[in-house]
Amino acid sequence: MNRENIVGNVTGSVKWVLRAEALAVLILALSFYFQQGYSGLTFALYFLVPDLSFLGYLVNKKVGAMAYNGAHSLVGALGIVALGFFLNIELFQMAGLIWVSHIGVDRTLGYGLKYENGFGFTHLGLIGKEKKRNQKIVL
Repeated sequence: MNRENIVGNVTGSVKWVLRAEALAVLILALSFYFQQGYSGLTFALYFLVPDLSFLGYLVNKKVGAMAYNGAHSLVGALGIVALGFFLNIELFQMAGLIWVSHIGVDRTLGYGLKYENGFGFTHLGLIGKEKKRNQKIVL
């Protein structure tokens, strides 16, 4: 087996472009959040809420991946932000911007959307045990 056959193996400049985009998303979300004068304490209290999606892995890998991806997709997070701004609902604005920030941090650190193979298989490459296990594979 070579690296090209590993699900979610992103390498080279593409990997760094994706991480740079995530960092830009994080910076933009944080800028909007704090420009609106929202509470840093509220941010800290709710920042890890999307990680409750890990509980899906208690059922099985497929449910875990679906739950994680649902909670870590920008589609829902940006939808909440947009709804908050269009309807002038501060709660949605805050929640959405915190959610977008969480996703930005995760993706900047290399934690991508999950494949059903297991938690370590992400669209940004392998993480955790899977990365260590596959480091022995030679190109």
